[in-house]
Amino acid sequence: MQRAAAHSGVVFGRQWWFLFLKPPLPPSSLGVITLRLTTSSAYKDAFLDGSSSNYVAEMYEAWQKDPESVHKSWDAYFRGVPVQSPSTLGAPPNSIPVSALQQTMVSSVPSVTGAPVSIDEKAIADHLAVQGIIRSFQIRGHQVARIDPMGLTKTFFHHDEYSHEYALADMSQRDFIIGSSQTVGATDWKPHESDMERVFRLPGTTFIGGREKALPLGEILNRLERAYCGSYGLEFMYINNLDQLNWIRRKFETPGISELSNDQKRLCLARLIRASGFEAFLAKKYSSEKRFGLEGCEILIPAMKQIIDVSSNLGVESFVMGMPHRGRLNVLANVCRKPLEQMFGQFFTLTAADEGSGDVKYHLGTYTERLNRTNNKTIRLSVVANPSHLEAVDPVVQGRTRAEQFYRGDNDGSKVMSILLHGDAAFSGQGVVYETFHLSDLPDYTTRGTIHIVVNNQIGFTTDPRFSRSSPYCTDVARVVHAPIFHVNADEPEAVMHVCNVAAEWRAKFHKDVVIDLVSYRRFGHNEVDEPSFTQPIMYQRIRKMKPVIDLYQEKLINEGVVSKEEVSELRDKYEKIMEEAYLDAQKETQFYYRNWLDSPWSGFFEGKDPMVLKPTGATENTLTHIGKKFSSPPPGDFVLHRGIERILKARMDMVTARQADWALGEALAFGSLMKEGFHVRLSGQDVERGTFSHRHHVLHHQKIDKATYCALKYLYPDQAPYTVCNSSLSEYAVLGFELGFSMFNPNSLVCWEAQFGDFSNNAQCIFDQFISSGQSKWVRQSGIVVLLPHGFEGMGPEHSSARLERFLQMSSEDPDYFPPLGHEFAIRQLNDCNWIVANCTTPGNLFHILRRQCHLPFRKPLILMTPKSLLRHPEAKSSFDEMNEGTEFRRVIPEEGKAAESPKSVKKLLFCSGRVYYDLTKERHERGLEDQIAISRIEQLNPFPFDLVKAELDKFDEAEVMYVQEEHKNAGAWFFVQPRVTTILGIGGRKIHYAGRSTSPSPATGNKAMHYKELKDFLNDAFHLR
Repeated sequence: MQRAAAHSGVVFGRQWWFLFLKPPLPPSSLGVITLRLTTSSAYKDAFLDGSSSNYVAEMYEAWQKDPESVHKSWDAYFRGVPVQSPSTLGAPPNSIPVSALQQTMVSSVPSVTGAPVSIDEKAIADHLAVQGIIRSFQIRGHQVARIDPMGLTKTFFHHDEYSHEYALADMSQRDFIIGSSQTVGATDWKPHESDMERVFRLPGTTFIGGREKALPLGEILNRLERAYCGSYGLEFMYINNLDQLNWIRRKFETPGISELSNDQKRLCLARLIRASGFEAFLAKKYSSEKRFGLEGCEILIPAMKQIIDVSSNLGVESFVMGMPHRGRLNVLANVCRKPLEQMFGQFFTLTAADEGSGDVKYHLGTYTERLNRTNNKTIRLSVVANPSHLEAVDPVVQGRTRAEQFYRGDNDGSKVMSILLHGDAAFSGQGVVYETFHLSDLPDYTTRGTIHIVVNNQIGFTTDPRFSRSSPYCTDVARVVHAPIFHVNADEPEAVMHVCNVAAEWRAKFHKDVVIDLVSYRRFGHNEVDEPSFTQPIMYQRIRKMKPVIDLYQEKLINEGVVSKEEVSELRDKYEKIMEEAYLDAQKETQFYYRNWLDSPWSGFFEGKDPMVLKPTGATENTLTHIGKKFSSPPPGDFVLHRGIERILKARMDMVTARQADWALGEALAFGSLMKEGFHVRLSGQDVERGTFSHRHHVLHHQKIDKATYCALKYLYPDQAPYTVCNSSLSEYAVLGFELGFSMFNPNSLVCWEAQFGDFSNNAQCIFDQFISSGQSKWVRQSGIVVLLPHGFEGMGPEHSSARLERFLQMSSEDPDYFPPLGHEFAIRQLNDCNWIVANCTTPGNLFHILRRQCHLPFRKPLILMTPKSLLRHPEAKSSFDEMNEGTEFRRVIPEEGKAAESPKSVKKLLFCSGRVYYDLTKERHERGLEDQIAISRIEQLNPFPFDLVKAELDKFDEAEVMYVQEEHKNAGAWFFVQPRVTTILGIGGRKIHYAGRSTSPSPATGNKAMHYKELKDFLNDAFHLR
């Protein structure tokens, strides 16, 4: 496209389109008026950036609807040039064919009647100039808008590359906008005072006229300034959908559209009084406590409530919210209406009445159902608990929202929506924000539009924006998904309300993300005991002189006669009395409950269940055979398969006939049998549909028809639960967070995330550390998420060998020095007490059971599962259906079952191991002929540690030397975890457990194949050396 345009002389700039026409003959010989629209050198922009290439298409679209809505020059042009109506989608979305642009605007163009139409060159130039000015306001108005309540921020006119600061040009905002527009014939064209009374026809790309089709130039400029240069600044012209562009223009340009009624103003004031009063009350009662108050951006509370009101009127019933700590207590109290006595109780030193370690008050979440008093509709509000990792909650909220939409059948997102709050520094600085935005339009991850609200303090802790980001705005990351961005002065409540109305309506109509940037300030430091003047003296000198927004707004409404001073005092006193009463009630409490802060309750799930009873995980022979055959059969009809897939399906069918399962079939049998029982199964991650190692093939592709696919697991039974398998974006952090959120909503589901290689899971370490491993302890929130991590040392190098098993074991909460009491409830009690399950299975049968166990437990625990790579096709890594039939269960330890078990007293060495190294050990033992002298036991479940079964093996081989063998390095793997626990079993003074494996290393694995095999040979020699 770029080459074609350049060749034909067509160039597109950001603010205007212009033609350097090169006809085959001189213009004089054709009677051509050469139209040259140039870009001011100070404001040249990128080629075809999507914001201005729309212009010709917009004019053409307006002309098609009403030829009189455009200037006569455009009417003449479009009558004479066969322009095709462009699509509003695709890239470039609104370009006009080069062949059409090669035709020039001639001085005489036939009219409809065939008579020539005379064109006044100056009239053309003037109208084009005005249209350029209108467009310039739409694109650049935000750069001169009065959006900073402190008045400190200089608008981004010119960039000083040496100081990395943006400086205000020496011109008025109107001159700047006009100078930014493209002009006809001269680059420095400006309208004169005498032009202000001239009437210009308004193009179809603006709505400032209302019902008027023409306005004087002076009025045009005044209306544009009110729409684009006032208390809000709009960024939206990069959107390449004309319907969306025109919708936004209409919502902000239509005269009087942003005005509020007196009732709306009074409602906004009442909410602002509560928001401000809450912060003042906490400051008075708990002056030395950290609470991360909202002072400086109290308008957030009315803004959120306005979004909820409008969205509720439009049909939304459930709101899932995520936010950082600043303002969290205020949101819980005044948006969610959390009981104030519970809020204040968090400031007292009370003992928890239920289990858990808890979290600080400004990290906690909640769930409420309440009546929306503005429309008498019941709404559900959930604020997801969040750690101090500010944006980490973003994908969790999106997953939680998507899950509720999925299970409610809300396919268009009209009933459930998400609201995400951000800080300015985190929004631009945290990579998970970008990752989460890129999930917004993916079919299996979209939440059909999120409203983002940035509490823009214009500072990050102590760091100025000029040192914390390279972009002009903290919100620029949202441009990557063409989300409109509305910057608004947080000290202008009515402007904020209008922006919130538009954002809520945008989300409801287009189901796309939108960003509200509340440009505000932070009245105190990072927290209430911090001194901000150490690093921002000028800013805080200004802030100390500023009136709070509540004072500004109540004065405004009193002066307008909307409210009286007495009414304001009455509102303040009423809320103060409510808080005082709640404060006194809170002082009477002697304990509190973590469960009162649960963000995703599971109504009825735990009722009637014995927490110490595990349901069977085996399946009937008929179920296994039926699922196996369905999974191994080709798609119905004339579906053309790849020949390689045909071979794979045939091999699977042969296994089913032989009553055997490999890893892929064992997984499918688990999924299928759970869906038969009514459990939804969701498998997500990079390349999971096929499988990284080309083993799964859940989605088959037609070889002749693009995008025609078939998934057998969706059609096993007519009444089965749904199956979702979806390739994700190339993200670990956001996608794992999303799946965690998805698992939080419905406990009767199996939600799995698979890493492409287990090594890459550390990109999501924050989700493991802050949410999965500790979520139940901190927030009383259970999750049954399954994390599948391909793991195994096969000479593939340091980034394709280790899922860092040791890290998950280190985060396990089990005490290595404590041997729990033995009994029939030993295994289930361990599971109930642990924070998560960590396993490294060696057979498809055990994989089948551990996946099914996730859904049959009377509670939910995360499962971290090391999965194989080479074992996916290992001839010995297969399981008989007998290992999965009714009456069978997950084997936490697979004991020695060969010759050594027949004569345990003759066994000289007992090797414990976990994972794929077992097959290296059995092969080596066979080659050395030591089957009767060396026993090998597999610890399949590492956490919680199977003390009872390991003890049974140690007692059975009571005269054998004990050794733990692993393929990982000594400072990695499970050795550090197994060694103290086996020592606890053996007791002080008893036998010792020895180590065999790779020596310590800072790298997970060697990248040298020869070194890999040498290391393997060395530790096998250690393992099979008999004293």
